[in-house]
Amino acid sequence: METLIQQILNGLVIGSVYALIALGYTMVYGILGLINFAHGDVLMVGALTALQTMMFLMGVAPGMSPIAMLTIALMVAIPVCMMIGFTMERLAYRRLRNAPRLAPLITAIGMSFLLQTLAMIIWGRNYHTFPQLISTTPMQPIEGVFVTPVQIFIIIASALIMIGLSLLVNKTRIGRAMRATAENHRVASLMGVDTNAVIAFTFVIGAALAAVAGVMFASNYGIAHYGMGFMPGLKAFTAAVLGGIGNLGGAMLGGIVLGLVESLGAGYIEHMTFGFLNSSYQDIFAFIILGLVLIFKPTGLLGERVSDRA
Repeated sequence: METLIQQILNGLVIGSVYALIALGYTMVYGILGLINFAHGDVLMVGALTALQTMMFLMGVAPGMSPIAMLTIALMVAIPVCMMIGFTMERLAYRRLRNAPRLAPLITAIGMSFLLQTLAMIIWGRNYHTFPQLISTTPMQPIEGVFVTPVQIFIIIASALIMIGLSLLVNKTRIGRAMRATAENHRVASLMGVDTNAVIAFTFVIGAALAAVAGVMFASNYGIAHYGMGFMPGLKAFTAAVLGGIGNLGGAMLGGIVLGLVESLGAGYIEHMTFGFLNSSYQDIFAFIILGLVLIFKPTGLLGERVSDRA
């Protein structure tokens, strides 16, 4: 029972991060029908920018409180990632809106390699230790179950961000414009909606979420490097497909479900395979889920089947 509770807790932590990343995928897809495969690398840039900011602050103000240092690092990383998201949309994707679907997909993969290469040039190939500004000392609320303040922070912060995003999309004017553009951007444009601004805003918000997720991911594992965004980005895409890509609630649900399945699988895979596999093979669960969803329910858990637009 202790192992089960521990793995559920670990799954909620990593699932919260997957959900934040998946929201960026699903918002862009919902409006443009584009899978932005460079989204995971925006996460990487956010984590490394926050790391660089922390190292600078430790040098000039070593007595600064950890919370203040983390807040400043986020305040630097988020605008940097937002600028990257805006630049990608403006220079790489806007000209390809009416192009065949393969063209934006190849462009997104190219942007991913470009961001990784630039990060490798700026920060190098080595793994960097991410400062543990929030305590990682395990607490034991239940006998045999351990949780750290970093994990508690990740779960609470992710929940608040997801609630805030839901309110933004459903209760504000820009959210109404986003929903109208997602429904039909041509009709929305005729009704006075600046669809270019809405699409750019969607990329910017998605990039901001990726920056926060990057800092959470690096804080949880204590490392950051130029290739760290690939696997979380791929798993978050799986989470978006699982929940129903284009559906915000589905992205949140898919991220949590994927995190739980991955964590529980890592805890029990050795028993399930009679010692043939161990927890280092936990990544296979994400791709098994992706295959099963695409075969049996391509629209995802909360997605709806829609007809092609004329």
